[in-house]
Amino acid sequence: MKSATLRTGADLARAGLAAESQVVALDAVGTEYSIAIPSGLAALIDPADPTDPIARQFVPDPAELIRADDELDDPIGDETHSPVRGLVHRYPDRVLLMPTLACPVYCRYCFRRDRVGRAAGTPTAADLEVAYRYIEEHPGIREVILTGGDPLSLSDVRLARIVARLNAIPHLNNLRIHTRVPVILPDRVTDGLIAALTSDIPVWMALHTNHARELTDDVAAACDRLTRAGIPLLSQTVLLKGVNNTVDALTDLMRRLIALKVKPYYLHHPDRARGTAKFRLTLEEGRALVSALRGNISGLCQPTYVVDIPGGHGKAPAQDVTPDGALPGRWNLRDFRGQTHDYADNDG
Repeated sequence: MKSATLRTGADLARAGLAAESQVVALDAVGTEYSIAIPSGLAALIDPADPTDPIARQFVPDPAELIRADDELDDPIGDETHSPVRGLVHRYPDRVLLMPTLACPVYCRYCFRRDRVGRAAGTPTAADLEVAYRYIEEHPGIREVILTGGDPLSLSDVRLARIVARLNAIPHLNNLRIHTRVPVILPDRVTDGLIAALTSDIPVWMALHTNHARELTDDVAAACDRLTRAGIPLLSQTVLLKGVNNTVDALTDLMRRLIALKVKPYYLHHPDRARGTAKFRLTLEEGRALVSALRGNISGLCQPTYVVDIPGGHGKAPAQDVTPDGALPGRWNLRDFRGQTHDYADNDG
């Protein structure tokens, strides 16, 4: 039976995840930024714990409607590098392809939070065909990353059609799928889904997860089904204040991932999306946390800590940034082209 999803302030109140007095305010948040919490995920939340790390990631907060001065509509510059609808070409050899803007769950810190869950902007079949032709006409593109929205929220039929279309492009080396689905809806990982992802070129999957408590036995079983089907697994984690910004939380998460045959890939410094100030910490704090992991947990458990340079200049390894000696909390970030960009901390 399909599980219910909490989408309104009243839903959250009935589930014990919000007070009745908050319903109107939470619905106001939902008008601006989509809300969805599958019941299985909601069951992981301890409603008696005001600092519960799962709740902090997914339960909306009226403070999301407060915009800080340094927050951006497009914090990583998708629009700047979008030559056709639904496609982002930021790096020379790879593109993002966003066939959907829907997700089974909406993270409160999402850098695309003003677009996901909205019909406006979702690529049509015609838009996707234009994107496929763009990829075909640029032989330097070797990797297509399916993202969005969550690609695994699409039906098996639609996924199979996308994978087959990309598989037919001879200069592609591999596909990559960025998703939360195996963590949030592990029952979605079926034989039908695996068949839809089967192709001649390798398909890799990057799982988005931020806390060890998300990685239940059901998630472990889903990961096992994927790895046994020959789909290598990576992880992406966002470093979030109040969720995983301790050495113990990061250690537990990374060790659990390795136990599930998931290689920690990226640890993202939080982006400056609108209304997300409560999640942000300084680069100094993040660098100290990552430094504390070195030598204390296996190298297999170590993700690369990165910060997306605002404006769409790509990722910079956060451990390699240099401080600007003139002012505290200011940094010099070098992009992959060798250009330097100023970055100022805001610890929320």
